[in-house]
Amino acid sequence: MDDSKRIAFLGLGVMGAPMAGHLARAGHRVTVYNRTAARAEEWIARHAGLDVARAVTPAEAARGQHAVLTCVGNDGDLAEVVLGEQGALAAMEAGALFVDHTTVSPDIARRIAAEAERCGVLALDAPVSGGQAGAENGKLAIMCGGSPEAMDGARPVLASYAARIVHVGGAGSGQATKAVNQICIAGTLAGLSEAVRFAQASGLDMDKVLEAVSGGAAQSWQMDNRWRTMAAGEFDFGFAIDWMRKDLAIALAAAQRRRLALPVTETIDRLYAQVQAMGGRRQDTSALIRHLPEVHA
Repeated sequence: MDDSKRIAFLGLGVMGAPMAGHLARAGHRVTVYNRTAARAEEWIARHAGLDVARAVTPAEAARGQHAVLTCVGNDGDLAEVVLGEQGALAAMEAGALFVDHTTVSPDIARRIAAEAERCGVLALDAPVSGGQAGAENGKLAIMCGGSPEAMDGARPVLASYAARIVHVGGAGSGQATKAVNQICIAGTLAGLSEAVRFAQASGLDMDKVLEAVSGGAAQSWQMDNRWRTMAAGEFDFGFAIDWMRKDLAIALAAAQRRRLALPVTETIDRLYAQVQAMGGRRQDTSALIRHLPEVHA
């Protein structure tokens, strides 16, 4: 394709691996890096026949690329692969594009943006929403913070795996918006947990209740996709409680710096901690319902 680019993708977890795959299938030349080398090797094997390669360091992956994308774990992981002499930024050419899809603090997003500006690199913080299914289906919502120039450069690349791309504002705005997103999800799941348990205790037909309430103002993505599995006690999906608590910690810390109280979010975070203690660390966030005892009509 005429607009194909050389792209490095750093981080091949449950979100990053399918996102990098969409880029390769779109005709880009994709070089991947992952701290666990075996995962990168597996990704290369799954995409045999496409224009893909593997690098052994972030700097090697980033060298000579039009764009470098990251999707790792937390602030520390991101700093490790991006900053410093062996990080991706040091190897990138002036005019190249850096996009981070990790959910991290607005502070490190702004720190990386400042360092990128010193290197002549366009930077965008662009966390995603839509979970593992959204990544695999190429239907993610992406909330972006950075300059208009970075946004213009990134949009054709992000379109490979996005259903919605919104430029919210300057550096850090994407990450602050992701905190808004996670606050909304946590509150929705808390209400949904109590609704499921109430319906069960009332002896109602759970499918009929879903049919009734999902057609009105109570409808949500979480209801449509998690009502039945929550009722059945099934929590083997992509977005783990450990990750949600990491994200809520970012939101709560940012709120504290602004002297803003988030009492509902604080309560839900404590409930998630209870579910973690019950062995639910790697279960989907809908496992929040486990803090409420199972009931039988």
